[in-house]
Amino acid sequence: MPQWTHPEQYTAFDNEDQALAFCKDWGLLPQKAAKSKTFRYKGQNLDLPCEIVGYADLVFAVIQVDGQLHNIHPSYLREMQNAHFGKIKLEEDSEANETDSTANAVLTEPASPIAPDAAAETIAPPKAKKAAEKKTADKPPAAPIALPDGKVSVEATVAEFASVPNPFSDTDDEVVIFEQISFQHDGQATALDTAWSSHSMALKKLELQIGDQLSFEAKLVAKKLNKHPVKYKINNAAKITKKDPE
Repeated sequence: MPQWTHPEQYTAFDNEDQALAFCKDWGLLPQKAAKSKTFRYKGQNLDLPCEIVGYADLVFAVIQVDGQLHNIHPSYLREMQNAHFGKIKLEEDSEANETDSTANAVLTEPASPIAPDAAAETIAPPKAKKAAEKKTADKPPAAPIALPDGKVSVEATVAEFASVPNPFSDTDDEVVIFEQISFQHDGQATALDTAWSSHSMALKKLELQIGDQLSFEAKLVAKKLNKHPVKYKINNAAKITKKDPE
């Protein structure tokens, strides 16, 4: 049982008419009521019938609940008579607890490591992501560079040395990858980001190193280097000259 607030002293009603008059003044009964009713005491996990038996003073009523006397403010007792009394507070407390639990879970759950690309994809709003995909899809592919049919004068810089598998041999083929390539054709200069060439005997004689700048005559063709992002090949390089370092 809960800890009741027992009245140290109180005045008991003389009769039912006096109890009816007090209940009307306290707003517990309508003014036209001809008799009292059974009230309910709710709270502290209880919902019990109670009887108003008197008053402690002009502020507090005295009720009897399960054989125990208890001081209570009449307006609070009036609220207890509402069918939804206690339920709204319980629902609000439950929602608050769920919100707090969710917030705590978000704050305390360890973050999983995410790769930068994956994080960007996760954070990007769906609409923005679709718009970006559409923009990329709508963007026309870069126009292919028109390569001359014959040999042209070329300038290029050695970027790296590599090897690629040769399906017709047990050994790999050695290649040289060039960058900063430019060539002249019909009075117009054209640039390529990268191109590759077989590491021929003529090139090996020059004992090339990364960063060496060459000029030569060669035919340029669109042929991708296997397993490398290099789309153009230098064929039949001749008159090769290595520029002196400045």
